[in-house]
Amino acid sequence: MKAVKNILGHIFIVYAMIIFIITMLIVFIPIWIISYTPEPFRARALHIVFRVWMGIYMPLMLCPVFRKGKKNFKKGERYVVVINHNSLADIPVSSPWIPGPNKTLAKVEMSKIPLFGVIYKCGSIIVDRKNENSRRESFTKMQETLNMGIHLCLYPEGTRNKTSQPMQPFFDGAFVTAVKAQKPIMPGVIFNTGKILPYYKKFWALPMPVRIHFLEPIPTEGLTLNDVPALKERVHNIMSTYYVANQNRKA
Repeated sequence: MKAVKNILGHIFIVYAMIIFIITMLIVFIPIWIISYTPEPFRARALHIVFRVWMGIYMPLMLCPVFRKGKKNFKKGERYVVVINHNSLADIPVSSPWIPGPNKTLAKVEMSKIPLFGVIYKCGSIIVDRKNENSRRESFTKMQETLNMGIHLCLYPEGTRNKTSQPMQPFFDGAFVTAVKAQKPIMPGVIFNTGKILPYYKKFWALPMPVRIHFLEPIPTEGLTLNDVPALKERVHNIMSTYYVANQNRKA
């Protein structure tokens, strides 16, 4: 049975990649055109395209996405949305299902992939983690994004969680940004993406439903940079506790 499952997993990842390439080629032209428009129109238009694209692609992958907690987003407010990071599947799930246009912080290496790199750069703030100037500029761009009325979608663990813990320790960046902008933090918890694309298997995937739950926002008004460590710990505790309590539920 295990051998059969392994073979099916390899077949499924081929299917998923073929469908991804086909759908990407369909949306590439409108995204390329949108990339020449100014912000914040660009982010708003891209969010619609990404939502339609992933709204079709994920069910075709037999991985429908179920969202909970949309009501926690108040109309007219902008949030620093922080999400756990278990898999490469997190990005196509998280950003399109955030209510409203948003940008994520993305590493420069992914932007160099042919065709996909154009799409990747268009909806992201690109950062070269090895370059101090690039990291500094990314903070400025994140502040500008919030000022334009666009959410930020950040993964405070920095990299995919390959540990036995529910979540890795968080980095400061998302919380520094939220405090400086005095914008609330919106915790988002994703379930099952680590099972769909497990880090310990090569060229293998397993279809299953994905859940993304947005929790109650955490205000930052009145906080200073001295409060960042406590804020970071508080958000980490809320998210990891929620993940453990709900990881085996179906809704």
